[in-house]
Formats: sequence, structure tokens, C-alpha cells
Amino acid sequence: MDSTRVTEHPTSQERPQPGVGPAEPRGALLRTPEPLSAPPASALPAQTRPGDAPVLPMPCAQHGPSGTPGGTPAPPSATSGTEHSQPAAGEPDAHRPRPAPESIPAQPGADQDRAAALPAGKDRRTGQSPPNGPMPMRRDGDRLRFVGAATRRIARGIDLDEIVMGLCRATVPTFADAILVYLRDPLPVGDERPTGPLVLRLRRTDRIPQERDLEDGILPVPAPENSGMAALSNELCQVRPGGPLAEVLRGVRPVFADAPAARAALPELLGDDLVIPAGQRAILAPLRGRRRVIGATLFLRRPERMAFETDDLLVAAQLATHSALGIDKAVLYGREAYIADELQRTMLPETLPNPTGVRLASRYLPAAETARVGGDWYDAIPLPGSRVALVVGDVMGHSMTSAAIMGQLRTTAQTLAGLDLPPQEVLHHLDEQAQRLGTDRMATCLYAVYDPVAHRITIANAGHPPPVLLHLGGRAEVLRVPAGAPIGVGGVDFEAVELDAPAGATLLLYTDGLVESRLRDVWTGIEQLREKLAATAQLTGADHPPPLEALCDEVLDMLGPGDRDDDIALLAARFDGIAPTDVAYWFLEPEDSAPSRARRLVRRALARWDLDELTDSVELLVSEVVTNAVRYASRPVTLRLLRTDVLRCEVGDDVPQLPRLRQARATDEGGRGLYLVNRLARRWGATRLSTGKVVWFELNRG
Repeated sequence: MDSTRVTEHPTSQERPQPGVGPAEPRGALLRTPEPLSAPPASALPAQTRPGDAPVLPMPCAQHGPSGTPGGTPAPPSATSGTEHSQPAAGEPDAHRPRPAPESIPAQPGADQDRAAALPAGKDRRTGQSPPNGPMPMRRDGDRLRFVGAATRRIARGIDLDEIVMGLCRATVPTFADAILVYLRDPLPVGDERPTGPLVLRLRRTDRIPQERDLEDGILPVPAPENSGMAALSNELCQVRPGGPLAEVLRGVRPVFADAPAARAALPELLGDDLVIPAGQRAILAPLRGRRRVIGATLFLRRPERMAFETDDLLVAAQLATHSALGIDKAVLYGREAYIADELQRTMLPETLPNPTGVRLASRYLPAAETARVGGDWYDAIPLPGSRVALVVGDVMGHSMTSAAIMGQLRTTAQTLAGLDLPPQEVLHHLDEQAQRLGTDRMATCLYAVYDPVAHRITIANAGHPPPVLLHLGGRAEVLRVPAGAPIGVGGVDFEAVELDAPAGATLLLYTDGLVESRLRDVWTGIEQLREKLAATAQLTGADHPPPLEALCDEVLDMLGPGDRDDDIALLAARFDGIAPTDVAYWFLEPEDSAPSRARRLVRRALARWDLDELTDSVELLVSEVVTNAVRYASRPVTLRLLRTDVLRCEVGDDVPQLPRLRQARATDEGGRGLYLVNRLARRWGATRLSTGKVVWFELNRG
């Protein structure tokens, strides 16, 4: 068997026993079989090193004793070497024990024969009956194999729970019958210096499952309503500065429970109610990370099992060291994952706006669990005139650098959208910004502006996959828009096209991670996306478009196991539009009679819409806004009313300066118009346009 293989099962040094099925629970105690007949009393002892305890001979399990009475060698067919003997020249090596799997420390191959050398049913060291538990590790090689397998199992964990569980599963029942793991609360991260007192929290416990709880062993009998080990010790322990527990933790080295320092430290850690077995049956091992102690581990053995030996302190030290370093690694990994998640969350819109005449839904999927940040982004930006800008982009790569560049480009796009620039001008300025960020800052972007009043959409593209429009009848159409060059190339012009956006249609904007992978090219993926949208629309019928959230989920279901090579950003927009009967639009000459004319027009429109209860408020606010517009305007002033779930009024002029809300003094004759708007309107604002500005306000209907 390959010596480097580590199984997924808990480590154990117990030998397979007859009559024990594989369905027994992990850690179930196996009983030692009945001893075989005793060999002749003249068996030769095994060779030992100076200072070692005497070891009984280890004949091969399939042969008799290694010698005959009087020291005369037995015939080759009836003899076998001792533990350190070598086979004679030319002698076949078929009877040498095979190495055990690395995950289970190998036991001596002649356990049954050595047991037979003693009186029936007696242990070789104590002379007593063998315990009904796991056999102890009797050789240094057993410990080395156990430590190697256990540390590799601990190292496989990535997060904190996996590492602590790996320690518990590798230790019980091979090394101990029970284990308690305490960790610092909170755990320090990297070079972070903890503040406040040292507090240890019980993170995990594990023990050999029993048919009944121990009554006179490691732990007291638990209450019937709670049989877990967590209830049998203190969950929180505040370490007293200069106390016995602090001294043991400062010493770092594992100690036996019967050591003077441990006898005083364990009651502080576990509480006074927990009984620790006498003798060397418990080891307290501090967990020290790269810079400080981060916890402690307690290994326990039952009274009927052989006590810990001095070499077991080295085993406990290795387990504690590898676990502490792994916990440090997991804490750092968790902090990096948290930073990545927070960075990606802040780079993308936390919530989508709710503009008039359009409904929105979105999805974002990272390239992989270990690469949670990327350069894909989407955005929806409300514009003056109840319009909305729909943006989707993709920066090359999926790293922290790509996310940082994406954040800069997204901020630039929002600023340019606030200036109400045409889509092609927005892409031109984004291209200039990408060149200022660096020569290798490349990205694709698609920028669209939807007007719910005109039922039109204007789209400009910079090397991005084309959008797909799902019509109300179920037909999916890939829109023909100029491809354009990616952002960052420089020296190229961008074109914009204006298309119909009928009510009930759905526009799907996406990044190439949705349609392109190692298994398919981008145009094959776009065709599959179009077919998927058409098939989904048929499920709801020709007169009912599919719900946006369900539609996004169905689109992502087209991804196969090997299709997640890149980030995926998805933005879906359902065009409801605003009916012409819900819109009133006028031009007003910049003259003194404009405010009174505006009041008459508004009064008639509200009467036609059965909104007479809003007449007084709307007339007052419209009069104030129009008066301020005609005072400085040189061209006709626009006045528009929109009836949706709210009543929206928009007044536009050719003056770029935005009005400011200020507090008028008692002696001032003017300056109170915007104050009234701010107090009476549900919302209000002012937006600068390329040809001037728009001041708007909204009132609740009814």
C-alpha cells in the first residue's frame, strides 16, 4: 500500500477484530481476542537499546518461537526471526508483516503470540487483564506514523471548523478517548494585538461513543436532557493574569494533568465540577500560533486504558503545533475572504433603483469560491425625464486589481450619467479614463438609456456581447448594435443606435462569462441564451411575460459544471413604459405670464386625471419653480406632468446653474420657493443637462 495515502476515516491503531462489522460507529471500542496458546518458555528476548524497557519477542504470527530449548535453532520451516532479526540469505521474505496504512499506526505483527507468552488473559506490562479499549502505541514508529497521518489530516482543512474537526477526528480514539479544544475569543488576526483579558471559549469536543456515559472515569454523568460534553465544562474561561493557567499557557509545552502546574490550572479551565482521572491520563497542551497562544487542548484517557507515556507529550506537542498554525492560517484566510466579499459588495449596487416605467433584476456570480472578486459590474442610474441608464461592463481578469479598476470605471460612469451625456460620449470618456489608469487597463462595456415616455432605447457598445430582447409574444432577439472597440484601446469612435422598446419586453444585459467558456465559443453561448429565453417565455404564455427573478434563475441554470471560467454579471430590465394618456407636456415662453399659464394648464390636467385633491399643492409648487426658471431663461421653458404611482412634475430651462436650498431671513422678500417645495413634495431634485437643467418634484397620489 502506498505509504503516502491518507484515508478519510478517523485514525486509529486498533487492529481489525473478528466479528466486528464495518457498520459500527466511529471510535467504537474493539475488544482484544482470546490469547492463543503460549509458546515455549525459552523464547529469546528481543534486542533493546540502552535505557529502553524490555520488549517481548515479536515472532511472526504464522510461525512458532524463534528458537528451541537450549538455544538450538529450529529448522527453517519452523522458525522465524525476532523483532530485530534479519532473514537468512536466500530465505523467502513472504512472512514479514506488511506495512499498515498510514492513517492507522501499525501494531506489532505478533500481538497474539506475545500475549500468549504471558498467563492467559494478562497484559504484558501490568500483568492484568487487557482493557476493553484501543491498544496503545507500543513503538516509536507507531507514534511517527500516527503524527504524520494526523498532521496531514489537520493540514487539509481550510476554514477554522475543518481544522478543529480534523484534530478531534485524528485524535479520538487513536491517541485519546476524549478531547476538548479551547480557542481564544476573539481570535487575533495576523499581527493584530488583542485587547482586553484573555478569554478561552470551548470550540469543540469529541469522545468515543458509549452505550452509557462514564460514571467513574473521565467525565461525570451528564444530565438526562443534555448528554453533550459541552455541557460538562465551562464554555467560557477568563484566564487570570499571573494565575496557574496563564503560567501553563506561557510555558507552551504540554504537561501531564498530575503535574503541579496542571493540577492548579485545570480547575480554572474546566471548572470545579469536572473530575480528571488520577495519574498520567490527561495531557494539557497549549496551542501557540505564529506570535501568541491562541488556545489549549486537553487529551483524556479512561482509567481502564493504558496511561500516557512520556513520549506521548511529544505527540501532543506536534498535534498542538500543527493545529495552532492551521488555525492561524484559517483565521487569515477568513479575513481575506471577508475583505474580498466586502470589496465586491461595495463595488456593486447594494440595491437597484425603482425608476418609473421599468422593473429591474440582477445577478452576480464570482468565477470561483476562492476568487470572489472580479471585474464584472452592472448598474442602473436614474436620469432626468424619468429615463434610466442601464450599464454592464467587464474588466479583464478576476483579481483585486480588476475589482479596483472596475470600481473606478463604475464611479466614472455614474458621474458621466449624471451629466446626461449621450451613450457614445459616456463610452468615449470611459476610454480616456481607462488610458489614464494604465496602458493595460482593458474593459468592455455596454451603455443603454431607456425612455419610458418615448418607448425607445439608445445603446452604445464597447466590445461587449450584444444584449438580447425578449418580446411579449415569446420571441427572443439578439439586438444588432455596433461592436465597437474595448475601453482602453484609445483613438476609436463609438456609435449609438436607437431602437424600439415596446411595453412588456425584457432586455437582458450580461457579461461574457455567461455565454463563453472553454467548452463553447461566445456566439454558440449567445444562441443558447436566446433559445433559453424563448423556451422560458413559452411557459408563461404569449400574453404574460415571465417574472424577472425567475427569469434570471432560469438563465443561470443553463450553466454547466465546466462553464464557470469567469465572473458573471446579469441585469434584466422589464419595460412597462408610460402610456401617452398619462403624460402632459407644454412649452412656456420666458415671460411674466408664464407662471399663471402654468397653473391653468396643470389644473386642467389634474381634473382630467381625477386628481383634484392635489390641485392646490401642485399649483403652488409649479408656480414657484416656473417663476424661478423664467427669471433667468432665454429660451422656452418645458413643463411636463407624469401620472404613474406618483405624480411627477418636471420643469426644464437652458440655465446650467442648479438651484440651492437656503434659509431665507425674516426681512427677505424672496428665497422661499425651494423651501416650500422641500416641505410639501414627497421628493425633489435638480439635474444638470447638456442643454441646461431640470428641476423636478413628486407628490403622492391620494
